Amino acid sequence: MKFILARKLNMTQLFSEDGKAIPVTVLEISPNKVSAVKTKDRDGYEAVQIEMALRPGSGQGKKREFRITNHESRITEGQELKVSQFEPGEVINVTGISKGRGFAGAVKRHGFHGAPASHGHDHPRAVGSIGQRFPQHVRPGLRMAGHMGAAKSTVKNSVVVAVEPAKNLLFVKGGVPGAPGGFLKIATTGKKMEIAKIAEYGKTEKPETEKPEEANEPR
Repeated sequence: MKFILARKLNMTQLFSEDGKAIPVTVLEISPNKVSAVKTKDRDGYEAVQIEMALRPGSGQGKKREFRITNHESRITEGQELKVSQFEPGEVINVTGISKGRGFAGAVKRHGFHGAPASHGHDHPRAVGSIGQRFPQHVRPGLRMAGHMGAAKSTVKNSVVVAVEPAKNLLFVKGGVPGAPGGFLKIATTGKKMEIAKIAEYGKTEKPETEKPEEANEPR
């Protein structure tokens, strides 16, 4: 299993060599460092703690843990992880904090249909009845209005579309949790998919044209 921390930049699209547009999210992955390796004998569980700097040279960073089932002895404390370890077509899980939506009603928060919008229905987006005859109080856990978003969210089975090690960029198909600038946990699933080859940036092949023959006769 491969894992790394990334920062979400923005969404854009890449084009395959046959001209198809692929929507992608651009992730910036500055070099990660293994800050700690947890073992079952010492810590009671096996995991790898990764640290990513917030800004180059700032001395501050984000730390996250990745649980591993079988301890990999090749991972050592202080080891550096780079974006070049990923390959196009690898299936990954992306975990982050979703966008905060503030206080939201039940229709938006839980996807309720609401009441009919015809004549006589004054509150089409109301929750509706929340009580019953017994036990004469509102049961806990009912889906109602409240705080929405700003919670841990995972997009599973996303696909790596392209890797650009020179700029520390990773292009992932589709959307990922969180707002631009948010930090994400990326872990491979061990699966791989066939993906269309992406056209290189700025590469345009122009057919060679023959130079016109210069006239021998003077004007």
